[in-house]
Amino acid sequence: MITRRLALATPFALYATQACGAAAPPICMVMNSAGANISVIDMTTRQIIATEPALREPSHWALTPDRQTLYICDASGNAVFAFDPRTGAPKGRHRIADPYQLGYSPDQNYLVVNALRLNHVDVYDATTLSLVKRFHAGRMPSHLDFSPDSRWCFSSQQQSNTLFSFDMASMTPRWTVPVGHTPAGVLWLNGKLIVCIMGENGIAEIDPLDGHITRRQQTGPGAHNVFLDEKNRILYISNRGPGDTSLTALDPVTLEIRRRYAIPGGPDDIAIAPDGKIWIALRFAEQVAILDPVTGDYDTIDVGRSPHGIYLSTCLTQKGQVTAERLR
Repeated sequence: MITRRLALATPFALYATQACGAAAPPICMVMNSAGANISVIDMTTRQIIATEPALREPSHWALTPDRQTLYICDASGNAVFAFDPRTGAPKGRHRIADPYQLGYSPDQNYLVVNALRLNHVDVYDATTLSLVKRFHAGRMPSHLDFSPDSRWCFSSQQQSNTLFSFDMASMTPRWTVPVGHTPAGVLWLNGKLIVCIMGENGIAEIDPLDGHITRRQQTGPGAHNVFLDEKNRILYISNRGPGDTSLTALDPVTLEIRRRYAIPGGPDDIAIAPDGKIWIALRFAEQVAILDPVTGDYDTIDVGRSPHGIYLSTCLTQKGQVTAERLR
């Protein structure tokens, strides 16, 4: 492993590029939850070119359907920060109650927010950001996803050990089912749901009709989040521990393990660059790893405290809806 210690550059370097009319460099934005800031990295030079302040606890992100704004959650700060998704330039913030994880419905009508600290799931109008509905479905709402037709939403309730689903048309609960100890990441895949079960070191495949578990697969200690690559060929699970931490690559159909990458530091959220390199937030190492999935080698970049969510501006070249869990 090659580790690169990088000096903090002036934040004006990023915006000067835009001001001079040159194309903005591809950037990586890392949400440092315990550092109350966001590291902006030039993906070409791998230099930190800006550190944007947050209020208390930046965590996850969502790209607006028109791709003009990147929203970054600040859960304890009760705010969503807005950025230019191409340059990382700040565009202000909106007051929202405890936004920990968020996502737009595929039909672009709603923005759903998991309020992990306040124990509710909120549905906002996607255009006005006005509150439409609030669900009290369990304790510590964590991650979420939707059915492709926007009919249903699914939210893991981390401290209740359940998965909650509600109907997006009627705004009424559908079901709440136990899925295992400490569920986290949620992804719709091949007509089923994949849910990471941190306390049981693997994933559960769940039928979205009634919530019953159809399969389980062990992936590693603290299986936390799930990401499907652009070509729908590999399903990645980040296993952030405790114990040996890793990234596991699965067959998205059979759920068989293809490869496991040992990566110390607690892999959390990931993103995949056009060159195939996987950018990984190392939650407990204050670093981002850049993994070559072919060789298994990786470099690291020092960032802030407790790096959590990770966004790559290169996703803007992809077709369809872009989320933190997949390039659709």
